[in-house]
Amino acid sequence: MSDTTTTAETRTGTGWQLRDDAAAAYEEYLVPVIFEPFARRLVDHAAVLPGARVLDVGCGTGAVARAAARRLGHTGTVTGIDINPDMLATARRVTADADAAVEFHQADVTDLPFDDATFDAVLCQQAVQFFDDRVAALGEMRRVTAPGGRVTFSVLRSLAHHPVYDTFARALGRHAGQSAAAMMASPFALGAPETLRADAHAAGFAEVSILIAIGEERFPTVPEFVRREAAGSPLAAPLSALTTERQAALVADLEHELSEYLDDAGLAFGNETHLVSCAS
Repeated sequence: MSDTTTTAETRTGTGWQLRDDAAAAYEEYLVPVIFEPFARRLVDHAAVLPGARVLDVGCGTGAVARAAARRLGHTGTVTGIDINPDMLATARRVTADADAAVEFHQADVTDLPFDDATFDAVLCQQAVQFFDDRVAALGEMRRVTAPGGRVTFSVLRSLAHHPVYDTFARALGRHAGQSAAAMMASPFALGAPETLRADAHAAGFAEVSILIAIGEERFPTVPEFVRREAAGSPLAAPLSALTTERQAALVADLEHELSEYLDDAGLAFGNETHLVSCAS
């Protein structure tokens, strides 16, 4: 679950068969397992109502936008924004048949191209931890939210609550270097609820509620877990640069260390995130 907020430089590496189109691989491999289930929970937690005007910030390939569109049916509108054009291209392709009116725009979250009070619900899934200026970004999200509306976002809990990803990060450090380990650890870097609460208050929100949501991830095998994580993220570059022997050593290391998470259907483990709901 490494950072996919910037375009990944992907290459085809011997033994890995990595995808050249990281955004499409992210949508194919990671969204169904991780981001689509939590998108539904985010929309449920935000209590999006029929007829609402919804903004999906850092929309990626549109998982939250699609979940909101399904909730709205033929009422309301959904707008997704992201800085990454490849993610947006994939979002437009896979969201073409949505019931509600859905559109996507390239935009910077610290300078949203919308008037004040444009949206009834502003949603953001697993992107706040990657914003350079979180308070400014949350302030912009607050600005475009209509009176009575809410900003609802999700941020992963720390690696201490994700032993499988912690094991993966440490193995990457041993086999692929500390930069690869840092990539794997980056989505979990904003796991302290007190930091989330302080950022939201600094952005002008008077009411901040934080809940813990727990989900499940499943992959057919440990090697497939590694391949899918690499194909849909910036990990593709450092992992495809490894020799075949070092790739095999990484996988063997993880197969040994993650053996307790294997069942008859493959690799299974928990995923914990904070759901943050904010109102002015």
